[in-house]
Amino acid sequence: MEDRHKKILEILKEQKRVKVHDLSKSLNTSMVTIRKDLIILEGKRLLFRNHGGASLESPYVNDRPVSEKEFINVSEKAAIGQQAAKMIEEDQYIILASGTTLLAMAEYINPHNKLTVVTSALNVGLKLSQRENVEVLQLGGYIRPNSYSVIGHYSEMILKETVCSKLFLGVDGLDLKYGLTTTNALEAHLNKNMINSAKEVFVLVDSTKFGKKSFGLICGLDHVDHIITDNKIDQDTAKEIRSLGIDLIICD
Repeated sequence: MEDRHKKILEILKEQKRVKVHDLSKSLNTSMVTIRKDLIILEGKRLLFRNHGGASLESPYVNDRPVSEKEFINVSEKAAIGQQAAKMIEEDQYIILASGTTLLAMAEYINPHNKLTVVTSALNVGLKLSQRENVEVLQLGGYIRPNSYSVIGHYSEMILKETVCSKLFLGVDGLDLKYGLTTTNALEAHLNKNMINSAKEVFVLVDSTKFGKKSFGLICGLDHVDHIITDNKIDQDTAKEIRSLGIDLIICD
């Protein structure tokens, strides 16, 4: 057993992330045994288990300020944002949640005809208010300094009185089993209200957030219609997402 554990850690150190079925084949051991090995090794704090495997990196996400996050995965977020903007049709009513990927998306929104945008993000609302054909309904409430977004009862009241064609949602974590999460429970609750107010849900997420979890649960993947991500997504993850009936859009 110790030799097998040593080999698992060696493989993990080299690949950073491993799947149970791959370890089973490599070590000629049953998947049941590999899962037990991973539980033991996680108990020793030598790795972190995730859906279908393990990694050296913790799957749990902590809150970080926008001023820090906006410099992470910049090109991936720009590609995702540009692709998401193409999903908008003329004369629609849409919801944009908060996050740096949504701010990147706002750069590419410049419709020829009228577009109404409901948003919780102050930076997104400010940027889009400068576009000639965009009408912005800025949700109100308490401001979260780390995200420049609003949360609370006032925002939720407005959302309960609106119906929009599409919601574009950013998340801090996307776990195939657990669902969509964000670092703030109140923001997660607001995101749930956004989902209830939209006919179609698009999740904008760069590939580093797959397999991650955070404090506030937004919803399961059964509420998601489309996921837009970058081309660094793991192929097994992509295959599993599509098996759930979700439209997966991968940006080059």
